[in-house]
Amino acid sequence: MPRAVAPEILCTVGPASLNASVLVGLQELGVSLLRINLSHTRIKDLPAVVSFIRAHSSVPICLDTEGAQVRTGDIVGGEIVLRENAIVCAHRNLVPGDAQNFNLYPLEIVDQLEEGDLISVDFNAVLVQVTRKELDRVEMRVIHGGVVGRNKAVTVERDLPLAPLTHKDIEALKWGRDNGIRHVALSFANRGEDVDAVRALVGNDTFLISKIECRNALYHLDEIAQRSNALLIDRGDLSRQEPIERIPCLQKMIIRRGGELGRRVYVATNLLESMISAHNPTRAEANDVINTLLDGADGLVLAAETAIGRDPVGCVGMILKLIHEYEAFRSTESSTVRHYRPNERLSLLVPPHGGALVEQSVPESEWHALGRLPRITVGPNVLQDAQNIGLGTFSPLRGFMDEVTLDAVLRTHRLADGTPWTMPILLPLDARSEATLGTADSVVLADETGTAYAVVRDAGVFSFDLGTLFDLWFGTRSSAHPGVRALLPWSGRFLAGAVYLLGRQPSDYREHVLSPRESRFVLQHKGWRKVIGFHADRPANRFDEYTQLAALERHSVDGILVDLALDDDRERSFAADAVLRSYRMMLDFSYYPSGRVCLGTLPLYRRYAEGREQVFQALCHKNLGCSHFLVELAAAPGPSSVATEATRALFASLGDIGVVPVFVRPVGYARAEGRYAEIGPEADSAKPVQEFIDVGDACAALGRNESLPDWFMREPIQDMLRASLTHRNKEPENVLTGQ
Repeated sequence: MPRAVAPEILCTVGPASLNASVLVGLQELGVSLLRINLSHTRIKDLPAVVSFIRAHSSVPICLDTEGAQVRTGDIVGGEIVLRENAIVCAHRNLVPGDAQNFNLYPLEIVDQLEEGDLISVDFNAVLVQVTRKELDRVEMRVIHGGVVGRNKAVTVERDLPLAPLTHKDIEALKWGRDNGIRHVALSFANRGEDVDAVRALVGNDTFLISKIECRNALYHLDEIAQRSNALLIDRGDLSRQEPIERIPCLQKMIIRRGGELGRRVYVATNLLESMISAHNPTRAEANDVINTLLDGADGLVLAAETAIGRDPVGCVGMILKLIHEYEAFRSTESSTVRHYRPNERLSLLVPPHGGALVEQSVPESEWHALGRLPRITVGPNVLQDAQNIGLGTFSPLRGFMDEVTLDAVLRTHRLADGTPWTMPILLPLDARSEATLGTADSVVLADETGTAYAVVRDAGVFSFDLGTLFDLWFGTRSSAHPGVRALLPWSGRFLAGAVYLLGRQPSDYREHVLSPRESRFVLQHKGWRKVIGFHADRPANRFDEYTQLAALERHSVDGILVDLALDDDRERSFAADAVLRSYRMMLDFSYYPSGRVCLGTLPLYRRYAEGREQVFQALCHKNLGCSHFLVELAAAPGPSSVATEATRALFASLGDIGVVPVFVRPVGYARAEGRYAEIGPEADSAKPVQEFIDVGDACAALGRNESLPDWFMREPIQDMLRASLTHRNKEPENVLTGQ
């Protein structure tokens, strides 16, 4: 019977997960417990492992004991091959393990072995039989040969009396008790008395999980459960004593009985085994996880997947997606009739601004009625804004702003409902357009050729004083400000209303223009969860490359989405197609680390609104799936640095907007040290001189067929840009200077 509480996720830590970014990622995904396997952790390493985990995660730690089990000892070279019919010896005293002589652990287990005992090693890969017993060793004949590794499970085919805890376990649990660890897993619980022994050591305030992984535990299930806080089914070790075909039904029985006794039951082993090396699980594994949850399991335990796998965070992400599907299915179980129900796949990306993408379009079935609507001609910027509204880039906006929304955004940097939003999105009207609109509540937006691209519904006209608009938007009314100058032709009359797309505008770069839905699909397909957005309008250069890669590592993200502003070729030093080609060359020549950079273009014209614009771009990138956004600050004191502090203050005043601003300063090159570094706001004579090249200066130099230093731009990109400038026939106007 499925439980009412959401399933837990428990993860084993190991070499793959003992790093800061993975531990942070596991916590962010809601992992409830981090398991340290004492069978694979030396007692002398335990304090350091616990300290490292606690430094990077607040998820509780569980010490999983070695318990009453037998394992192979250390082996020179890591593994040996046992040949069929060979005679081998297991020694009571330590020996260098090889194909003739080795140890079992604990060492004293040799004393309990008897002639005739059958012993299987590493899940029945190897089978030996004791043929002779001496004081310090036993001789064994290999019945079925194979490879044996160090620290592998050993099963004696009869019940041996083993203590519930090893000496190492006792030392580790005492240390854990003294250092605040209050979760313990007892391996190979055989009977209730084993649980009592551990409880006496760790105290009643410790959450004690008893692992069901041997036949004795099945015989004594009730008494073990009643003395424990939870049960954990280790299907791997259980299959050493129970035939593999019995495991599925035994799992159902244990889960059912645990529920009847009021105990939580977790399930471990081989949940996503293929994801140790693969990007996705097999269909059989996905079915296994879902059916385990349908059996009523309270939690899922990832072991090797997160301890030694290629992508521990990705494994947990997959478990979350499967839990999402299970819960969606479970919500329909009370229905008498079930039909196919489309279900949005769970995204591990940051949610869109406002919680959901706003996607609005006019169905083709309704296009025939558009001929009866008035049609007004608008400029490319209005059409671009309309497209971004309809595709969801401007989520949660549903249309062009009305007076109330505009006033709220200008004065509070928020929408009327309090949602952070900094940029006015307006549809200005001239007298002719307003006359065409008349009293209609819907209007078609068309370009200068008459092609229709959008419909505005629930339309309403309002007035807003342009002087007030300029003051609040740009902090000035001066026509010297480029933002003000661009809006001077406006009349002060505006159209508000919801936007519905008829089609996307044509673009020379359509393959790179990704809508929020398309961008999120690509990022999810890559398996990314945390993504840095970078908005650029200049060619790829070594300074930006350094900034991007430094942020990539510093913030422990999965990748970078480089979005290019290619909407307008005016006032560009380099042609838009050359900028795009420069970044494609970065990917083609593998200058970027493999699989860590995704390239797109974002139609977003510049509004010259400083801090407002940086927050606005960050929110647009959040809708594209970015969890972080690179915000470039001023390099030196002056008016730019004042704007920089205002930008910082604006981000801070808005609180958590769901996307993390990554503030970076322009980068220079310290030739004497051969390294890149951010150019700080204050001069420091003790620091090495940092050289810097402006984009305009670079354009002038390349236009004169000069070479730029390799520390500024890679040579193949320089060659391409020279050819582009020659084709464009652009006369250079500046001179190359160093700073």
